[in-house]
Amino acid sequence: MNKILAIIGSGDLGQQIAHYAISDMHYEKVVFIDDFTTEKTVLGHEVIGKTDQIEFLFEQKKFSEILIGIGYKHLQIRKEIFEKYSKTLPFGKIIHSTAWLDSTAIVKSGSVIYPRCSLDANVVVEENSILNIATTIAHDTTIGKHCFLSPRVAIAGFVSVKEQCIIGINSTIIDNIVICNNTQIGGGTVVIKNIEKKGLYVGNPAKFIR
Repeated sequence: MNKILAIIGSGDLGQQIAHYAISDMHYEKVVFIDDFTTEKTVLGHEVIGKTDQIEFLFEQKKFSEILIGIGYKHLQIRKEIFEKYSKTLPFGKIIHSTAWLDSTAIVKSGSVIYPRCSLDANVVVEENSILNIATTIAHDTTIGKHCFLSPRVAIAGFVSVKEQCIIGINSTIIDNIVICNNTQIGGGTVVIKNIEKKGLYVGNPAKFIR
């Protein structure tokens, strides 16, 4: 069987992942699984069913690996889907060929690394996270599960970003920082101390908004 990727969600993020999956030659074919679209194809890729059919579709060999293409506004749903199926279905991952990863960096299943990202020594990207274009992560930093990092995020060494965090475009996190679960960092924000209370933070330095 050809290597076929099923993407849950055929919206903008799912379409981006589909583009990289094919154009960067990670998969021979992409199909979508989507509960909401009425289209039979999206960007030329077949919509093969809904989420309640996932296991049946896999048994029918309609795909060989799966990724979640649901975006940053729905991190809880991303988490729920991953946790529901991660023990029974093979999650893939995409690391774009233009990304640079040190030989000690680890990217776990379900994650997508966009073009021009840089992951230094001992960086760990946990399951089901997305690093958008040109994100730079310095040594000994961990990105938790189900996170979404926007373009050009810069994270220094010895940082720990916990689960379900959104890091906004062009934001900067200095070294030795811990960011707690369910935190959103607004675009251009500079984080210079630990974030221990979940919520939205913006500014330079980062300030809690809500």
